[in-house]
Amino acid sequence: MKIYKHLSLLEREKLYGWKISGVSVSQIAKRLGRNKGTVSRELCRHSKYGRKYLPCLAQRQADKKGDRQRRRAPLKSPTVFLYVRKHLREDQWSPEIIAGRLPIDFPGESIHFETIYKYIYRSKNRKYNYRQYLTLKRNRRMKLLGRKVKRDSKISNAVSIDLRSKLVLRRKQPGHWETDNIEGVKTDKTVLSVTVERVARLTILSKLDNHQTKTKIWALAKKTNNLPEIFRRTITADNGPENTKHQELTALTGMPVYFCHPYHSWEKGTVENMNGRIRKYFPKGESLDKITPEEIAWAEGKINSTPRKCLQFLTPYEKMLEIVKENNQKIRRT
Repeated sequence: MKIYKHLSLLEREKLYGWKISGVSVSQIAKRLGRNKGTVSRELCRHSKYGRKYLPCLAQRQADKKGDRQRRRAPLKSPTVFLYVRKHLREDQWSPEIIAGRLPIDFPGESIHFETIYKYIYRSKNRKYNYRQYLTLKRNRRMKLLGRKVKRDSKISNAVSIDLRSKLVLRRKQPGHWETDNIEGVKTDKTVLSVTVERVARLTILSKLDNHQTKTKIWALAKKTNNLPEIFRRTITADNGPENTKHQELTALTGMPVYFCHPYHSWEKGTVENMNGRIRKYFPKGESLDKITPEEIAWAEGKINSTPRKCLQFLTPYEKMLEIVKENNQKIRRT
């Protein structure tokens, strides 16, 4: 097996001395124990444009070229780096989503999400401000803290989440939804209704012209009634005033409404998580009054087209189609 070795500075100095003494390229190669082509390429490479061959300059250029070739690409390889940067900047995927989706889009490639986080928070990369593309945009990653809560609901005829089927918690049966409202600024007349399905993570967004409960009911019923029956089972909500007429919502959709305990937002954690994701498109402190239906539809499509770690890196749309297909197959077999 041949072992290739670059010319050293000493060899270049000998080459230079013999060359100005009139020794032929063949003789120089023989004296150096090198191939004739190696010597010829060395002279051509460093004598372009009428320049005189100088061994020190040739060595410097060779070292510089070698450093560029051996320089480690950020995030393992150029392919991985460009993939991470694209989906972080353009699609604002989380590092976990990027790391999970990478082997699907580029078989054989992989990266751990912690590596991406370390790259984002590395001091020398702060100038790129990659943190602005993360969901919470924190200067550092924080731990979640709990708080003391009360358990009494003020909504009449509210059915406690304790009475909801335990099957819902397993996320095996589709059709169980969680709903909530998010605001822009306190003075806004409008709010954004967010409703998420627990299995497929399918998200429904609706702009409500006011804070009235009837507006929420009609917007939610209009969209959920267009879904397959398999996706219409229950709704879980908080104790906000927009949910006081929950019995009308049940009458319109056929889905019973269950209520979390007051201040137990984690009992509808799916929609709370989605609220944080939606803030990428509608940040806190920015008015929702000027948001158009087209912008909301775009955000809804973007969210439902983003791969999710909990879905084995499928998108909510893909997961929904998978569930519908499996259900249709079961119906045919019966």
